[in-house]
Amino acid sequence: MGLVDYCVDNNRFGYGAMSIAEKVFAALCNAIVRGEIPAGSKISEPELAGHFNVSRASLRDAIGRLEACNLVIRRPNVGARVVSLSDEELLEIYAVREALEGMAARQAAVQMSDTELDELQLLLADDKQRHPNDINNDFHYGIVKGSKNNRLKHILRDDLYHLMCMYRYQLGREGGRASSAAKEHALIMDALRDRDGELAELLMRRHIRLSRQYIEKSLNSL
Repeated sequence: MGLVDYCVDNNRFGYGAMSIAEKVFAALCNAIVRGEIPAGSKISEPELAGHFNVSRASLRDAIGRLEACNLVIRRPNVGARVVSLSDEELLEIYAVREALEGMAARQAAVQMSDTELDELQLLLADDKQRHPNDINNDFHYGIVKGSKNNRLKHILRDDLYHLMCMYRYQLGREGGRASSAAKEHALIMDALRDRDGELAELLMRRHIRLSRQYIEKSLNSL
């Protein structure tokens, strides 16, 4: 499963069986993240309703979910448009992630069961079978789920992760950090195993901060 599939996999994010509107949401989310529906483009409700053979009500429900994920902006008397990408907003997302995922790591160190920690450890050991992006995504979301904090899960899953996937897929940032990131993941895993929430938070914040600095450096070199 690749980065885009991860971002639009409703079962992985805990939505369960999908309604018609949710299936349309997943298809539109996939197209937006991949750039098949370009950033900044207008969403045509009649055209999409015909394409998916669904009612306008189901389509509006799907667009509402896209808006909640910050992938679409709706304006009165204007309609819906796909968000426009900006490097500045990407850096802002990483700054927010640093704080929130650091908090999630602190709580996960206390809340995760030994079985959940074993599963997270196995994920990191699967480095020869899966793409580093897939491992990275699963590792981070595994810790967010392991925090057992539903508010954190909601903010990160529904407010940040889809938009982050769009940026990372279309702008292609952070590709050269796989080796360093793997070492940082291992240190975070050790802190979780030791049930050291303070250290887990510090290491997670540092990990995401280093990723943000890498992106910032690559932007400045363009």
